[in-house]
Amino acid sequence: MNELRFEKLEKPDYATREAFNSMRTNLQFCGDDVKVVMFTSCTPNEGKSTVTVELARSLGEDNKKVILIDADLRKSVLVGHYGIKSKSEIYGLSHYLSGQRKEEEIINHTDLTNVDIILAGPVVPNPTELLGNHYFTELLERLQQAYDVVLVDCPPLGWVIDAAVIAPMCDGVILVVESGAISYRYLQEVKKQLEITGCRILGVVLNKIAVERGGYYKHYSGKYGKYGGKYYGGKYYGRYGGKYYGRYGGQYEEYK
Repeated sequence: MNELRFEKLEKPDYATREAFNSMRTNLQFCGDDVKVVMFTSCTPNEGKSTVTVELARSLGEDNKKVILIDADLRKSVLVGHYGIKSKSEIYGLSHYLSGQRKEEEIINHTDLTNVDIILAGPVVPNPTELLGNHYFTELLERLQQAYDVVLVDCPPLGWVIDAAVIAPMCDGVILVVESGAISYRYLQEVKKQLEITGCRILGVVLNKIAVERGGYYKHYSGKYGKYGGKYYGGKYYGRYGGKYYGRYGGQYEEYK
C-alpha cells in the first residue's frame, strides 16, 4: 500500500484546531450509525475540500480510523493544493470504478495519523455514470466495515449532479457554505436537492467568516481566506460545458 505525504498541509493554529475538534465532537453526537459522511457545497471555492481534510486529521488524532475519498472525478484539487507525493504510481477512484484497478490498489496510507485516502484519479468523460454504478456502492459498504469514519469529498451540488447521485449511499451530508458569498435562495435550492435524495443533513459549516481585525479568530479566518479560486474556481469546471439536469428534477447552471 502506498504511503502519501501532504507536503503543503500546514500545522493548524490553536483556533483552527479547536474549531475542528468541536466539529468532530458534534459529528460523533450524531450517533454511531453515522459512518459515511458526504461533504458538498453550493459552488466551487467555498473551502469544502479543506474542511474535509482538516476534519479527517482531527478524527485521526482522536484515534479514529479514517478514510477520505476524493469523489470529484471532474477536477480534483487535493493533489495540487496539498502537494501530495508518493514514491510509487498512484491509482485513484476513477481507475477502480472503470474496472482498471482493484480496491487494494487505490487505498493509500498518509502521513496523517490514522488517515488513509483514495484519490480521484484521472479526469473521466462520464463521472456521473461511474459514481452511480454498483462498484461505488459496494466500495462504501466494505469501507465502513473496515474504518470508523468514511469521509466523501464531492463536487458542488449547485453546479453538477454528482453529489445527488452519491448522497443516497451515505449516512449523512455536511454542507459547506462560504459566508457572504451564497444567497439564501440558492442555499435553499441546494438544500431541497439534498432532501429529495433522502440523505440526512447533519449540518452546515459556515466558512471564511470575516471578523474584525485584532479579534480572537483573526488568524483562523484569514487562513481560510487564502483558499481561493486558483485552486477550485469556476474556470476548472468550465472545461466540461453543457447543462446538467438532476434525476430528481431541476436544472443545473450552464457553464462554459
